Amino acid sequence: MELPGVVITGASGRMGQMLIAEVLASDKLRMAGAVERPGHDWVGQDLGAAMGGKALGVTVTDDALEAIAPAQVVIDFTTPDATVAHAELTAQARAIHVIGTTGFDDSQLAKLEAAGRHATIIRAGNMSLGVNLLVELTRQVAEALDAEFDVEIVETHHKHKVDAPSGTALMLGEAAAQGRGVLLSEVADRGRDGITGARKTGDIGFTAIRGGDVVGEHDVIFASEGERIVLRHIATDRRLFARGAIKAAIWGQGKGPGCFDMRDVLGLK
Repeated sequence: MELPGVVITGASGRMGQMLIAEVLASDKLRMAGAVERPGHDWVGQDLGAAMGGKALGVTVTDDALEAIAPAQVVIDFTTPDATVAHAELTAQARAIHVIGTTGFDDSQLAKLEAAGRHATIIRAGNMSLGVNLLVELTRQVAEALDAEFDVEIVETHHKHKVDAPSGTALMLGEAAAQGRGVLLSEVADRGRDGITGARKTGDIGFTAIRGGDVVGEHDVIFASEGERIVLRHIATDRRLFARGAIKAAIWGQGKGPGCFDMRDVLGLK
C-alpha cells in the first residue's frame, strides 16, 4: 500500500527544508510535491538537487493546483494569503491541510473554516508538544484564579518575524480568556505607549520582543499583590515545529472534514 503523499509549500525556506527532511525520514509518509513562488530559482529543479543532495524524483513547481490535486497531505508554513489560497485547493482535493502559518485576520480565518467543511484542517500557532501543554496549563490556571491576578503574555522571537503578537502568544491569550469565561477580543491589551492610565482589571496584556536569532520564548505571567505565577516555554530548535507538523499529518489520516488543532492531535482536549 502506497504511503500518503505530502506536498510542502514554501519548500525553500528554513521551515520548508526542515519539513522535507522530516517527511523523507518518516516511514508513514512520502514526499510527493514541493511548491515555490513563481520566479524562484528552485522552480523546475529536482527537489533533492535544489537542496544540494541527490535527486528525489520530485520537481519543484510554482503551480500549487498541479501539486496539490493528487496529494493526500499539504503542510503549509507560508503567509496568510498563500495559505488561504492553498486551503481552497486542499478542500477541492479533500486533502489534509496542516497549517503552521500565523498572522491571519478574521476574514481569512473564516475562509479556512469554510474549507474545513470539505477537508481536514489542522491549524496551530505552534506545533510543539510543550507549547500545547503550556496552553492547557494557562487555561487551567486562569480558571482557578480570579481577575485580581493580572495576566500578561510576553513573547520573544528572532528579528525577522513579521507578525506580532506571535500566533503562540495569541493561543495563550485565548486559553487564558477561555479559562476566565471571556472573549479575548474584549479584554486584550496589545499596545501601550505614553500616558495609558492604570491597568484595567481583567485585561490580558501582550508584549512582543524581537531580536537576534531567538527561536521562540513565551511567558504567561499571573501577577497579584505579593505574588506572581510564571509559566514559561523556551524553544531552541525549529525542528520541533516540523516534527509536530509531521505528527499532525499522520494523525489526520482518515479523520474526515473539520477544523482541528494540536491539542486534538495530542489528545489534550
